[in-house]
Amino acid sequence: MFDLGFSELLLIALVALVVLGPERLPKAARFAGLWVRRARAQWYSVRSELERELAAEELKRNLDAVRTSATDFERQARSAVDDLDAGVRKAEADARGGLRALRDDLAGTPPAPPDATAEDDAPMPGPPSTAPLPATDADAAPEGDGDGRR
Repeated sequence: MFDLGFSELLLIALVALVVLGPERLPKAARFAGLWVRRARAQWYSVRSELERELAAEELKRNLDAVRTSATDFERQARSAVDDLDAGVRKAEADARGGLRALRDDLAGTPPAPPDATAEDDAPMPGPPSTAPLPATDADAAPEGDGDGRR
């Protein structure tokens, strides 16, 4: 700190011995030591307070950076969710429009008339049909004595 060597300290001690005398020199040395200790303690106190303040400021900066990052992430996430929601709504609207067009096409066009070719008259392979058979003249006329009983 003051860059004092051994020769300088020896010179100061001799001057103090001559000026103060041998009776008051130990008391003065204790007093000087007390003031040096107090000055060092004060210096360390100021230094530690300054370090605490700097650490607190750095923590505040880090916290602000984290808050900013969190806000940016939230904004990006909301944007992604909004984009996804818009895409889903568009896909839903397209699907509904396609279904509506298909329904309109099916309801608006009459079924194709059957051709009178032999190929169309041939029964289709598959499960038996449960559709009712067409009515004939025999089914329409009552059997028996005419009172409607069978």
